[in-house]
Amino acid sequence: MLLDYNKLGGLRFGLLGLAIMICLFLLLPILFIAALSFGSSQWLIFPPPGWTLRWYEELFNDPRWLASAFTSFKIAVIVTLFSVTIGFFAALALNRGQFKGREALRVLFLTPMILPVVVLAVALYALFLKFNLAGTTLAFVISHVIIALPFAILAIGNALEGFDKAIEDAAILCGASPWQARLKVTLPGIKHGLLTAAIFSFLASWDEVVLAIFMASPSLQTLPVKIWTTLRQDLTPVIAAASTLLIVFTLILMVLAAFFRKEQKQ
Repeated sequence: MLLDYNKLGGLRFGLLGLAIMICLFLLLPILFIAALSFGSSQWLIFPPPGWTLRWYEELFNDPRWLASAFTSFKIAVIVTLFSVTIGFFAALALNRGQFKGREALRVLFLTPMILPVVVLAVALYALFLKFNLAGTTLAFVISHVIIALPFAILAIGNALEGFDKAIEDAAILCGASPWQARLKVTLPGIKHGLLTAAIFSFLASWDEVVLAIFMASPSLQTLPVKIWTTLRQDLTPVIAAASTLLIVFTLILMVLAAFFRKEQKQ
């Protein structure tokens, strides 16, 4: 029995070591990018010969980078509003509704999560070309809502499953209409799920690059597309500075999402 415990202990340390190696493999490139953004060399050289904030100054003083960041933020906010609104009604129908084809509809809503993004991008690009929408804000919003909606539906659906429907029924018994009860009782009761859905919807649009490349035009580029196009033309450390800020902002939102999920479980 003692030998068995020793084997289990060795296996545990082996799995811990493997997990640490995988985390380092995933995180080290991100740390290298952050280090390069503070390097004094005008090229992406590691280790940096010195340290400077010059590249961040250039980033914030370049109107093209600021315009791309504003475009990303504007599109992500619009996508978040549409995704959470549609996701709430869709999750409500999928969780509370009793109709034929409900599971097939659920699968349809979640399909963008498993469909290769490049396939979706090519299909949407061909569709938008037909309707003269390619390179417009509307094309960005529609395409990003498609990939953000599954995250909203899952987050809101999980919140609805944890919400006691008897509270909603009690509000109806007290004189509220079904939709008044849902909007004034259920909606505040699942606010943590709504916030989680909003954060993941925002990130799905904010970090998206494949669809954005197909939807972009010379006058309309999101921040990930700007990073991609600049990387193909020049290896300036400004790219590392923009990438670092993008990663930091994403991490902050991910921490907030984890906090809201923890609050929801409590």
